[in-house]
Amino acid sequence: MTELCFSILAADFAHLADDVAKATEGGGTVVHFDVMDGVFVPNISIGPPVLKSLRKATSLPIDCHLMIANADAYIPAFADNGANWVSVQWEACRHLNRTLDLIQKHGMKAGVVINPATPVGFLDEVLDMVHHVLVMTVNPGFGGQAFIPGTLKKVEKLAALRKERGLDFRIQVDGGIDHETVQSVVKAGAELLVAGTSVFGRGTPVEDAKSLLELARTAR
Repeated sequence: MTELCFSILAADFAHLADDVAKATEGGGTVVHFDVMDGVFVPNISIGPPVLKSLRKATSLPIDCHLMIANADAYIPAFADNGANWVSVQWEACRHLNRTLDLIQKHGMKAGVVINPATPVGFLDEVLDMVHHVLVMTVNPGFGGQAFIPGTLKKVEKLAALRKERGLDFRIQVDGGIDHETVQSVVKAGAELLVAGTSVFGRGTPVEDAKSLLELARTAR
């Protein structure tokens, strides 16, 4: 099933609850919550206090992507403040198996993220324990970047590995997902589509979420 995980990084934070409601009306089914620490990535975004407020404004699953250097220290806080899914960067986790296990022990679905230059093969030992794998289709840190076409091969490899090994993890993509690129990532095997600028950038999230999903489902 193809789902839209709308990224609130591109929303209007003065009207965050309203923007979330509009993206939901447009067909979005997962709230994507980007957490940046200024260490692992060259930007600082939002954290547990915003998550706590957001949790009151939506019943949708909140998908927290931790682009931070020490995820283990903050996983309990994300659980306590309403996260449903938490994904961590392969590149930032010294003991990835332990981190994924910690996420699950706090009652959340665990995901792992790989940057554009990280090979899919590095995930071999954890594919059987994750809810989703997020393929970054831009280098993380900023919204509104251009899609990197070569990342499609990684989505295809993951889809093939999942079938070959009989696994059930979901494939998520994030970065430059818009009305021009969405069909190519769906055809490659992605099911969870993270989009921010293409949903909120024009100020018409209901219409843009709907049209993006229509294109995605046509490709499927």
